[in-house]
Amino acid sequence: MAAIISCHQYSFVATSPLKKSVHHKLSSTATHTNFHFAPSPNNAPIQPLKPLCCSQTPPPFRSPPKQENWFFPSLKGCAISIALAVGLLTGVPALANTTSNPALPDVSVLISGPPIKDPGALLRYALPIDNKAIREVQKPLEDITDSLKLAGVKALDSVERNVRQASRALKQGRTVIVSGLAKSKVDHGIEMLNKLEAGMEELEQIIADRNRDAVSPKQTELLNYVGGVEEDMVDGFPYEVPEEYQNMPLLKGRAAVDMKVKVKDNPSLDECIFRIVLDGYNAPVTAGNFVDLVERHFYDGMEIQRADGFVVQTGDPEGPADGFIDPSTEKTRTIPLEIMANGEKAPFYGATLEELGLYKAQTRLPFNAFGTMAMARDEFEDNSASSQVFWLLKESELTPSNANILDGRYAVFGYITENQDYLADLKVGDVIESIQVVSGLDNLVNPSYKIAG
Repeated sequence: MAAIISCHQYSFVATSPLKKSVHHKLSSTATHTNFHFAPSPNNAPIQPLKPLCCSQTPPPFRSPPKQENWFFPSLKGCAISIALAVGLLTGVPALANTTSNPALPDVSVLISGPPIKDPGALLRYALPIDNKAIREVQKPLEDITDSLKLAGVKALDSVERNVRQASRALKQGRTVIVSGLAKSKVDHGIEMLNKLEAGMEELEQIIADRNRDAVSPKQTELLNYVGGVEEDMVDGFPYEVPEEYQNMPLLKGRAAVDMKVKVKDNPSLDECIFRIVLDGYNAPVTAGNFVDLVERHFYDGMEIQRADGFVVQTGDPEGPADGFIDPSTEKTRTIPLEIMANGEKAPFYGATLEELGLYKAQTRLPFNAFGTMAMARDEFEDNSASSQVFWLLKESELTPSNANILDGRYAVFGYITENQDYLADLKVGDVIESIQVVSGLDNLVNPSYKIAG
């Protein structure tokens, strides 16, 4: 179907992730939206800004009139609105935001520093820990990726410096790292540290042998050890989910799933298994909902329903419903919009960061990586996500990593960490043969799939 997308100051028609008209569909399980705010400075209430301008919304299923008088308050607003409109019409997915109080993005946000695009690194930095010593080991190991981009002998020389820096940081900071491990995970954390130390010695030998091809696999192995140590620093779940969502399926930690896809009409690719890491630390409700649906085999046998070069999307069941019908209620199960911002101890619920007036806030799980996974929802209802999910494929001028029009408006809850490059080969009609949880199922709380029905 077609849905109306409002982007700051311009409205137009684009392909929608949902079947029904967003003008007529509301959440069937919620009659009002609950906002949860972080404390504002001096306990001052957060006041939403008034719209910069008004625009008529074209009716569903129709393109906007080619000739119409649109009012823009400034040349800057006009330029940005036109840029957004052109970019969205040519690529941005119709995962419309519900912003009723739009504002222009701050330029300082748009030109912020180089973003992290590696999904593994994004997941490591998203952990709720504060241990500088382990980060000082992590950073030079991640820098090996850039070192390998250098030409000739300079690459291995740079990698050697990275490894020496990481080894030195590990030796100097080991005591601090061990002291940061959760008491129940100390033994496993020390085991990971020992493997990390031995692995760095092996990498030094690989460099001495000038075996460039062996560097990247070993780097991946070492960073997995680092990630294991960092996860062992998390002691329990770091915050309380709001009371109204506490009985929903919640992922209190992380889980990994394998999604096996049967690829049609592609002589070079018959099937592919994508490893997806789901982050319940930063999106417990969203990730928990997905894992619960996976355990119900909801997605098994479902086709890829959208693959337009910008996103790959699925999760719309057959029939009139746009999402998962809970057998216990015979209604569509919806979940709240859930966004964790940097510097916050818990996610915001029920509102976009823009609606909350947090225009400069950066999300803990950004749309930075190829294969970023998020929930699709209705344009005008923040809390309407159910079962439809999408994976981001490309970065464009309008969606630069760490400063794009999706961050803070759609709930990211995971990243594809293996075989993500093959995501671009999927097309409409390819079949998800199965999605299986391979680790972390014990972190799922309130699993509804265990209830009869």
